[in-house]
This record gives sequence, C-alpha cells and structure tokens, in this order.
Amino acid sequence: MNELIPGRILAEKRSWEKNVFNYVSSHQKADGGYTFVQRNEANAQDTYYELAILRLLDLPLPNLEKTIGWLRGFKPSNIHHYYYVGRALSLCGEVLDDRFEKHVVSAIASGSRRGSLDVYTDVDSEFQVTHRVLELGDLFGFNPARKDLADWLLKYKNADGGFGAHGYSDTSLTYYALASLDLLGFDTKSLKDTAAFLRTCEKPYGGFTIVPYSFAPYVEYTYHGVMALDTLGQDCRFPSQTADFVLRCQNINGGFARTDLGISTFENTLNAVSIMRKLEPGT
Repeated sequence: MNELIPGRILAEKRSWEKNVFNYVSSHQKADGGYTFVQRNEANAQDTYYELAILRLLDLPLPNLEKTIGWLRGFKPSNIHHYYYVGRALSLCGEVLDDRFEKHVVSAIASGSRRGSLDVYTDVDSEFQVTHRVLELGDLFGFNPARKDLADWLLKYKNADGGFGAHGYSDTSLTYYALASLDLLGFDTKSLKDTAAFLRTCEKPYGGFTIVPYSFAPYVEYTYHGVMALDTLGQDCRFPSQTADFVLRCQNINGGFARTDLGISTFENTLNAVSIMRKLEPGT
C-alpha cells in the first residue's frame, strides 16, 4: 500500500513516523476499513484510530473512496459507533448526515448526560461518554452550553483540584472532565488547582501517572495529562523526557504499547502520535 503515498513525503518523515505508517497501512482491509486483528473484519473503532493517526502524520489516506464507502455503509447502534464513524467521516472530509445530529440531540435531551447518576455509577465510563457526545456534537456545530451538565461535571471536582469519584482524583477523569467543560464553554483556565493536581502526576523522567505518587507512567495517562494541561493553557514541563518515554514504547512493528513492555494497539499508537505532535514547538 506504500505506493499510494508519494515517496517524497515518506522520505521527509522521521524514522518513528515511517514505522507508524508501515504499521497503519498493513492493517487496511480490501473494503477500505481497518482492523486491529488482521484476520478480522474492519470495525468502526479501528478505522477511526487509523485515519486519525494518518492525519496527525500529515499523510494521505489510502483508498479514500473505499474507506468513505465502508463508513457510509456502517450502521451505528450506540453512541460509541456514532462517535467513531462520525469522527472518521469528518477526517475523510465528509459532511455528517442528520442521523448523527439527531442521536446527539437525543442523548443530551434524555438527561443521561446531565447528572442523573448516583454516586455508585461508573463515573470513568460516564465521563468518557459525555465527552464523546459533546465532541461529536461539536463536529456539526451543536453546542448545548448546558449549565446542569457543567454543574454535574464540577460535582466530581475534589479538594486536590482533580476530578474523580468518591473523592479520589485521577488523570484520566480530570482530562475528560476538562475537555467536556471546555466544549460546554466553561472557562477551564480558571481552574488553577486542577493544574496543580496534574503537576503531581507529571514525572521529571517523562510521562504522567494515573494518580499522584505512582511511579510508572503509561502512554494513555501521559496523553490525558498532556492534553488536560493544554486545555488549561499550560504545557508539559518535561517535553524531551516525555518524548523519550513515548518513543521507548514503540515496538518493532511500528505501533506503540502503553509501556516499553507491551503489545502495540491502535489506541495507544494514536495517543503516542498525539503526544508527540503536541510536544512539538509551535503546536
């Protein structure tokens, strides 16, 4: 599939980027979709991840028309499907049809994203779903700006400045809360104590941990930490060390694992490429 990419573009890429491209391109199916497990059929989640990776690397999308056709033929059945297909179509330069807007408006109006949850709810999952609903809505300019939703998110802000259930903050929940509040129009830069919490999870030897005082950073927590700080208008304090940590997580197949000992996944590869792009000067 490399012949679809101009040789000049690949020649200008750094070695880690070329290796990522080789990893990505080897997982496209004949129908234009992508799958993490090569013997399986294409799926919406993997297709979105792969397209997002290629866009971040400033590379053309191979077999674009086939990919668009595959995405148009996919029948979403839940918010995760709508999110992955909607984001993927947007990356392909396509305009989303009415079904996406109707699904997002319905999800917001139903009350399931506005604090009707009790304290025993899986807050981690709910925060992620809330963010996906809002991010998908943002693709077609739907901004609910709902105070009740912002208030629900802020209800999980803890004394240490981070976000989390039962009074325990973590980097991932803090990221989803901040990203959601930002999409709701809330002034996230006013949350100075939240930035202070994130700094306690940032390691001088590179990367972020899920909670303060933990030793081992992971790629997904590093992604959440870097992006959460960006939402607050702040930068990573140890960019070179963090970049080194991320690059140590790249496997011989070109994909990234969550640590330097693990298998490559599309999600971790997207997180890693996103981190590297954010750490570049001027981004």
